[in-house]
Amino acid sequence: MRALTVLPQKRGSLAVTDVADPEPGDGDLLVDGLAAGVCGTDREIAAGDYGWAPPGHDRLVIGHESLGRVREAPSGSGFAPGDLVVGVVRRPDPEPCGACAHGEFDMCRNGGYTERGIKEIDGYASQAWRVEAGYAVKLDPRLAEVGVLMEPTSVVAKAWDQIEKVGARAWFEPRKVLVTGAGPIGLLAAMLGVQRGLDVHVLDRVTDGPKPQLVADLGATYHHEGIEKAVSGREPDIVIEATGVSQLVFGAMSYNAAYGIVCLTGVSPTGRPLEVDAGSLNRDIVLQNDAVIGSVNANLGHYTAAADALAKADLGWLGRLISRRVPLERFEEAFTPHPDDVKVVLSLAE
Repeated sequence: MRALTVLPQKRGSLAVTDVADPEPGDGDLLVDGLAAGVCGTDREIAAGDYGWAPPGHDRLVIGHESLGRVREAPSGSGFAPGDLVVGVVRRPDPEPCGACAHGEFDMCRNGGYTERGIKEIDGYASQAWRVEAGYAVKLDPRLAEVGVLMEPTSVVAKAWDQIEKVGARAWFEPRKVLVTGAGPIGLLAAMLGVQRGLDVHVLDRVTDGPKPQLVADLGATYHHEGIEKAVSGREPDIVIEATGVSQLVFGAMSYNAAYGIVCLTGVSPTGRPLEVDAGSLNRDIVLQNDAVIGSVNANLGHYTAAADALAKADLGWLGRLISRRVPLERFEEAFTPHPDDVKVVLSLAE
């Protein structure tokens, strides 16, 4: 079968190659691949920045944002042929830390985890794949065109879960949310905020293209004029930072309401110094009881929450998040960004 593979940490090695059909595993589902999302992580792996092949292999099948349809399912697994499914990305380390041992492998403390399409396990950008029934999540059949958004939705479902847990440290009834960044993570984070009945504001730098209208159609407010104006009138109780842009990261910490929560989901590049008044920032965080948390990846509970959120969403709106669908054999097009891209998806079915 055909799959998108890479020689990890070797730039220019991304290619569609023939790979062996999935080996059967006890209790596994056999899944026909439908789509795989392309994100910044995939582009960084293609650029040779990181990535690790499975033990004994030179190449890694990439793709961690999955969508497929079950071809075969073992009896008693809870799945049946025809079910629409996604595969979970991360697996706990074989000698689990405390978090992994409690099913919270997204919070692994020793780095011994593995990840489909990223670290030591082949991913989902192939015409067929196998996944353990315990690491597969069933989707509403209506999500066949947009279910590939499940993995990024699980990331923001975790972010909201963490925000709500931190908020529970005392009385907390948030009203206003600011999301910085209108990429897939930012827009999906905004969607979950709207589903919670909150006043959602989204800040991004573009003034045209699909993003402003996507925000408006969600029922949120779009801003492009800078964080100071975006928070005018009422500082946000919650900030979800989804860009990794250093100025916005520190701006998010500076412009939230007293006893606010800032959740960082974007990964910043290194080697770009930025002057910050650390004393004033520390003073504000301490004296206002602010909380700043980082959040990445997701566990099974977050995938389930994401499936529920997608099932509640407007399918037309979700469909507009997918800017382009590119056949697997033309993968280079998917890895070449376009100015109006939101989410680019590889189509895996022949």
